[in-house]
Amino acid sequence: MTELVATEAGQARITWRRARDARMVLAVSHGAGGGVEAGDLQALAEALPRHGVTVALVEQPWRVAGRKVAPAPKTLDAGWRGIWPTVSRQGLPVISGGRSAGARVACRTAGELGAAAVLALSFPLHPPGRPERSRVEELTSVTVPLLVVQGANDPFGRPEEFPAELRPAAVVPHADHGLAVPERAPLTRSDALDLVTAAVTAWTATLL
Repeated sequence: MTELVATEAGQARITWRRARDARMVLAVSHGAGGGVEAGDLQALAEALPRHGVTVALVEQPWRVAGRKVAPAPKTLDAGWRGIWPTVSRQGLPVISGGRSAGARVACRTAGELGAAAVLALSFPLHPPGRPERSRVEELTSVTVPLLVVQGANDPFGRPEEFPAELRPAAVVPHADHGLAVPERAPLTRSDALDLVTAAVTAWTATLL
């Protein structure tokens, strides 16, 4: 099921993958360079409903409008705030999640929106090659349970670059920012996605 939601930033689109006996909702959005067709988002939407978690794949208004470049962070946050009444209308706890830029939005807004937890996929700790431009304060602002899933070779922040208390709890070996692995890696793309879904599924079980 897909629905359009009006926000201050324009119309967002939510694609629902519902659990039969849902006990929680994961609202998860995409990054600045892609949409909800990203492999990790689709894998989570396929796997989590079997474990009592309804997944809401959220396309930010700029993507729905067909624009190629993501707007400023404050506009992304406005779009996310706008979809929140819809993803929380069932009265279930909602995990605020996203990949890359979407993970930043989830972290920045978790407190004000009353998120039950935050899922950060491929959190962009800094621009590639610019570790001095750290965004770690967005992670430290999260006061609810937080799961960071990171590729071992992510140029936006390798796991060892995170502060010890914020080290990614789930690391995909050999993976880049898109959680893709090179052909020469000892694991396949499918293996990498299985690691992601297993880690997120186990984590959500601790929240239920």
